[in-house]
Amino acid sequence: MPRSLDGLLMAPIADDTARAPGQVGSATRFRYHESGTQVWATYEGGDITRGYLVGTREGDRLDFRYVQLTRDGATASGHCVSRVVELPDGRVRLEETWEWESRPGGGTSVVEEIRP
Repeated sequence: MPRSLDGLLMAPIADDTARAPGQVGSATRFRYHESGTQVWATYEGGDITRGYLVGTREGDRLDFRYVQLTRDGATASGHCVSRVVELPDGRVRLEETWEWESRPGGGTSVVEEIRP
């Protein structure tokens, strides 16, 4: 199993959908936590004022729900399934398939660990 996500700071590097207000973007940062099979994170930046995700991990698979507040005061929520990949340099990548539950749409994205 790839290493723990606990304490990792991650940023988006790819998204297959056209950028729209209220979506995660290059300025968004995620701070992940993990304990046993539980995973959770906070995120913010760009159009996102505050976001939370919570779910489970089984091996290299994450399954979580997310909810967020945007700069214009709108809320949105959705579901995501991610594959945890350890990169050759030891950093972690999440390859994600997500869908909104509060509005139409979905897609895929990739976030990677940021090191200081």
